[in-house]
Parts: sequence; C-alpha cells; structure tokens
Amino acid sequence: MNGNVSFWYADLGGLPEKRAALPGDREADMCIIGGGYTGLWTAYYLKKADPSLSIIIVEREFAGFGGSGRNGGWLSGGFDWSREKYLKDSSRQAVIAMQTAMAGTVDEVIRVAEHEGIDADILRADNLVVATNAAQMGRLADDHRTMRDWAVPAEKIALLSAREAAERVRVDGVQGGLVVRGMARVQPAKLARGLADAVERLGVTIYEGTAVTGYSKGVVETDRGIVRAPVILRATEGFTAGLKGHEREWLPLNSAQIVTEPLPDALWDEIGWRGHELLGEGAHAYCYAQRTREGRIAMGGRGVPYRFGSRTDVNGQTQDATVAQLHGILIRLFPKLKDVRIDHAWCGVLGVPRDWCTTAGFDAASGLGWAGGYVGLGVSSSNLAGRTLTDLVLKRDTELVRLPWVNRRVSRWEPEPMRWLGVHSMYQLYKIADRREAEGLGRTSRLARLADKLTGH
Repeated sequence: MNGNVSFWYADLGGLPEKRAALPGDREADMCIIGGGYTGLWTAYYLKKADPSLSIIIVEREFAGFGGSGRNGGWLSGGFDWSREKYLKDSSRQAVIAMQTAMAGTVDEVIRVAEHEGIDADILRADNLVVATNAAQMGRLADDHRTMRDWAVPAEKIALLSAREAAERVRVDGVQGGLVVRGMARVQPAKLARGLADAVERLGVTIYEGTAVTGYSKGVVETDRGIVRAPVILRATEGFTAGLKGHEREWLPLNSAQIVTEPLPDALWDEIGWRGHELLGEGAHAYCYAQRTREGRIAMGGRGVPYRFGSRTDVNGQTQDATVAQLHGILIRLFPKLKDVRIDHAWCGVLGVPRDWCTTAGFDAASGLGWAGGYVGLGVSSSNLAGRTLTDLVLKRDTELVRLPWVNRRVSRWEPEPMRWLGVHSMYQLYKIADRREAEGLGRTSRLARLADKLTGH
C-alpha cells in the first residue's frame, strides 16, 4: 500500500472515524490550531494546570493526521540542532539546560502514557548510528566529542568498534558506531490517538474536519465558522506554510518511509537487533529505522526532499522512485533482506526554520503563540513545547520559559524558485558526497560542507 496516511494507521486497523467538525461560531479561553503532538500536549498540560480553562482544538483532518501519525517512532530526547546558533543569543549554561530538558522528555512521555493508559508500543532502547565508511566514522567521532564538550554524561554515549556495533546489529560493512542511551521506540499513531482521547477526557473539545483559513488576535477563521479566544496557539508544524501569512516561515521538508513484512525468526537470528535499537546511518542523506512490535523493519529517509511552492503530499502517498530508493538503502545495509516484501510506503512533512533550529514562543500582548520547526525531532520536542507553552501562557516563572528556544525569531525562507533550488541542490550535493565517501574518500566531502553552507543547515 502506498499512502493512506501511514502504515501506523493500518497497524491500528485503519483510519479513525473523524470527530465532529466545528458546528458554527464558538468562544473559548484558548484555541489551538492543529491536532498533532504539539497541540495535544499543550492542551493536556494546560488542562492539568487549570481544569477550568475552556480549550478548543481545530484540526483540518483528524488528530494525528500529520507528522504525529507518520514519523519514525523515535522518542529520542535528542539535540540535533546547532548549539552554536542558540549560543549567539543565550549562554552556554542555558543551551545545556535546554539539552537536559530535551533529554528529560523521554521519561515524561513514558510517565504520561502510563498514567493515562496509552498503549503506544513504547520500549526503552538505545540509538545506534552506524558508520559504513571512514568518513562516516570520522563524523561520528566528531559528534561524540561535541556531545562530551557540551556536558552530555559520559555514561550516556559511547563510540563502538566495528565488532561492538555488529554485536548489536549486523549491518553490512559496518566500521563502527555511536550509541546514545536513554531513548525509546514508539508506535506514533497509537501515541497520537491516545493523547487525543486523554485530552478529551480532561474536557478539551477537538473539532476535526475543520480547515483554518486564517487567524489574528482573538480570532481563528475556519471553513466551518469562527472561534474567538483571547489565547490562540499555532501548532501546525510541517503544515505551517499552508496558513495565510506564514508561507515562508517554515519549509515543509518531505520524509518518506517503508515497512517490511514481519521477518521470520531465522532472519532476525542473522541480523541481530535484539535490543530494538533506533538505527541510523552516518551518511549525509540520513536514514532512520526501528524494529516494530511485530518484527517488521520500518525505514525512512528524505526521498524527494521538497515540493515546489511548499506543497504537501496527498494522504501520505509517495513516489515510486522514493520507495525504490529506500528499499535500496535497506538492502545495502541488510543484503539478506533482498527477498523480503515491502508492505507499505508513505510520506509526510516536517517543519524546518531558516536556521534549522526549533522555536517556541508566546506574545502576551496579542495572545498569539506557536511551537514547532522541530526538524525531525518532534516526538520528543513537542512534549517540551507543550509544557513550555503552558508556562508561558499561564505566566509561570519557570526554568522552561528561560530556555534559549523561547521567543526566538529567525529570518524567513527565500521566495520561489530560490528555496526549491536551494533545498534540491543541497540534497544533490549530499548524494554526490555520500557516493564519493563510499568509494573511499577518507574524510567528509567538501561538497557536503558546501551543501550545509548553501542552506544554513
């Protein structure tokens, strides 16, 4: 199957029946635009903090339709944004505090899931990024050094030899790896649907099938009526460019995935992967994978990275060439899987700010707030966003509201065709760089550095 939102919904038995649409004009204390992780977490913590608040979530499709129900299921708590960029407007101590807060989201998500009875196939696991050539291994060593320089605890990270990496997962041609401990695997759609049910139990109203056409101070305009609220929070992540006035704020970067049929025990015996590690490769054209509850491999990567004019996919359908590309990566890493069937392919979008660093903020004067631009780290970042927005809206003086991503503004993306040319050029350069490194270049290709400079990555 190609599309139909994602495999994760097929795993649930199919797409959910939509909740009722907005039945006309309404008023509330707060209106949240978007029913994904960010909107749901924010509503959850606001209601927990003040049960008397009336909160409305408006969602164009259904809660969990976007990246929240399509991602790779990495509850990472990671920090893959540029610490140096945050440092320009902050302090080293504050950046480390944000890094620590991000790491803490793993335990927090698990705590809430257990408390609310959300069965999302959550399994604590390490993240293993493997190197299949010398240049990749050099970058993993640099990453390890950077994390230690930024006070990541020594017991949380380790460089692995080829033998140590292969003892975990038998990737073909592995030369070593970087392991980061303290992460978890999730089934994304189960988490999204469970959160939606949890906030409804708390008294939050979710209107689905309701498209927002614009918003301003105190007013959210939709195709079903108007919601008036003194506080309006934008939680649209990868779909932000579809809102009037936000066309160039965050770029909707495409990511696609495939999932195999369940593998027989004999194949798992050959592959290993008994620790259910979150698996990545140190290539520039990054891939990510997990071993699912029922013994499938779900693997993702960029595919066609960006659609002209910030257009998004239709119900998760991806291109045949992207499916072939991801299948090629799977077979390159695991040649023994060449005869394994691919059961489902899909894609989605993630939000990318111009400097590739996430933000969250709230303007008390206008009552308008936002969070997102997670650049692929949304499963965990959205939880921190929900707690941070709650403290900002309720005017709490906490450590969260002083983190360096709060109220941070960045420049907008260039008009078309410049942003299309820039993003596609970046990934073409990455592709050539990966090929040169695989052919024996012992260091990171200069073409990859040029690609980063071109787009501010």
